[in-house]
Amino acid sequence: MSLLVVGSVAFDAIETPFGKTDKIIGGAASYISLAASYFTKQSKLVAVVGEDFPNEFIQTLESKGVNTEGLQIKQGEKSFFWSGKYHTDMNSRDTLVTELNVLGNFDPIIPDSYQDCEYLMLGNLTPAVQQTVINRLTKRPKLIVMDTMNFWMEIALDDLKKTIAMVDVLTINDEEARQLSGEYSLVKAAAKIQSMGPKYLIIKKGENGALLFHDKEVFFAPALPLEEVFDPTGAGDTFAGGFIGYLAKTNDISFNNMKNAIICGSAMASFCVEKFGTERIMDLTDEELNKRIVAFSSLIKFDIASM
Repeated sequence: MSLLVVGSVAFDAIETPFGKTDKIIGGAASYISLAASYFTKQSKLVAVVGEDFPNEFIQTLESKGVNTEGLQIKQGEKSFFWSGKYHTDMNSRDTLVTELNVLGNFDPIIPDSYQDCEYLMLGNLTPAVQQTVINRLTKRPKLIVMDTMNFWMEIALDDLKKTIAMVDVLTINDEEARQLSGEYSLVKAAAKIQSMGPKYLIIKKGENGALLFHDKEVFFAPALPLEEVFDPTGAGDTFAGGFIGYLAKTNDISFNNMKNAIICGSAMASFCVEKFGTERIMDLTDEELNKRIVAFSSLIKFDIASM
């Protein structure tokens, strides 16, 4: 089924305890599109870059089945740029530079050829832009998934709540869930956030896995223990790409199938952190991906006799 991905395509410069990079490819939509491409070849991208953005990456996306008709290239302007430095624990970071550039006045134009999308993934953007995308679709997609962050909770909470009410699935991390709900317990937080509109809530817990909530049902997927973690940048977006890509491939949005999608998203995210930026998820083999999914399944599969 057709998937529409809306988000940032950008440059990052990253420093972690294991090294640092100059400008490399980043942006939520870059990670989402690459991850989703391992499950579906029917994805469509809406984003904006400047004339400084390399055409080679655009060609890479197209080679993986991503339609880039909706990628705006602004001549005479620069692409969004973010630079950050991670602390020793890799769970916290300092933002060193943020240059909005073309993203500062991004107007998401939806090509006519995109209007048939069945699945919509809204990467982290201003809530107003996310609303605009939904309103510009002539037909509501079968499933709308939205990512956001604490920054919008601090400066655009009313707009954020309006957008949350328009989507089916919200993905946020545990800190953001607590901030948005005002509840420390993630179970209570999930109930309060679901009352805002989304039928499903995914709470990402980084190296501690992810939780999926729907009504009174809960599913937990652990994170895969890895020998090396070089860079957590984009892991959440890669997770989202694997999640929505699997749902688009199977065209099944039941809670049980979303459990499978959580595992696929977790598997993709586990690859992402093994190298800097998008490098690790650029050229995975089917064998690598299948082995990683099986490894995740083994973490949560067990037999126990009743007591």
